[in-house]
Amino acid sequence: MKERYPTKKIFVGDVAVGGDAPISIQSMTFSDTSDIEATVEQINRLHFAGANMVRVAVPNMQSAYALKEIKKRISLPLIADIHFNYKLALEASSWVDCIRFNPGNIGEKGRIKEIVRACKERDIPIRVGVNAGSLEKEFDIKYGATSKGMVASAEYNIKFLEDLDFTNIKVSLKASDVDRTVEAYRMLRPKNNYPFHLGVTEAGTIFHATIKSAIGLGALLLDGIGDTMRVSITGELEEEIRVAKAILKDSGRVKEGVNIISCPTCGRIEADLVKAVAEVEKRVSHIKKPIDISIMGCAVNAIGEAKHADVAIAFGKESGLIMVKGEIIAKLPERELVDRFVREVENFVSI
Repeated sequence: MKERYPTKKIFVGDVAVGGDAPISIQSMTFSDTSDIEATVEQINRLHFAGANMVRVAVPNMQSAYALKEIKKRISLPLIADIHFNYKLALEASSWVDCIRFNPGNIGEKGRIKEIVRACKERDIPIRVGVNAGSLEKEFDIKYGATSKGMVASAEYNIKFLEDLDFTNIKVSLKASDVDRTVEAYRMLRPKNNYPFHLGVTEAGTIFHATIKSAIGLGALLLDGIGDTMRVSITGELEEEIRVAKAILKDSGRVKEGVNIISCPTCGRIEADLVKAVAEVEKRVSHIKKPIDISIMGCAVNAIGEAKHADVAIAFGKESGLIMVKGEIIAKLPERELVDRFVREVENFVSI
């Protein structure tokens, strides 16, 4: 895993993005933002799921007016997502912690100047959100909906903001497929030091979005690229946060919680391994301290894995071993193994 790329630190509300700040997770509500009660309820769900910030759609002035009351009733930093109508950004800038707009659909540069002026006055950042499907006409004609077109659009708009003496910027380069997304981020990363927001857009249902995001965002994180991220899922809000947390942990960018090592099911297994792993996962889900645990169904791989795990089970026929740091501490009947194992895990993290 490469060192994380050094980027400028900015703030979205009280959440630092870039620099030495942790990689933050965000999501987006799907309510009608003008429905204040529904929007606040969804934002609170995201808060309790572990989101660090939240974005809401602002498609009309009723939604923009609602932001004032929404902001009063939430604790997450609030980002306004603006398309087409720059006047929505001007109204939203009075109440939110960041403005996200797609340069390709805002229109003439005078309108963007107005957005910049408002954000500068209120000291809030702008996310330059480039999407492959809505590039400015000149870049679409020259490059098509390619990673080169996305990068050209981003560079053009970053320079435009810089020429207006505005550098409170983060950048995203999203396509609906992994290849273009990853290529665009890798291409742009060496050219500036602004923090990057990662995401594969329109990624689909839980299964497909999880796979696409794990490949795309995981590859970028391993490259040291990324300061904040969203997993885009057509589904429940909490799933976006759960998958994002898993990608951060399994890419090694976050050292937190339980890492479960368990063998694939095969003909050598002599216990109900699926049931045991599910029970352990549920009973240790509250643990935040980093710990590697191993749950293995036979002796072939168990001892080797246990040497590298903090706490381990090696199931055998109607019995098994409990190991801590590779040392056998107990041999027990199968029915007693999970309870003892969970106690040893809790003891280990309490030290």
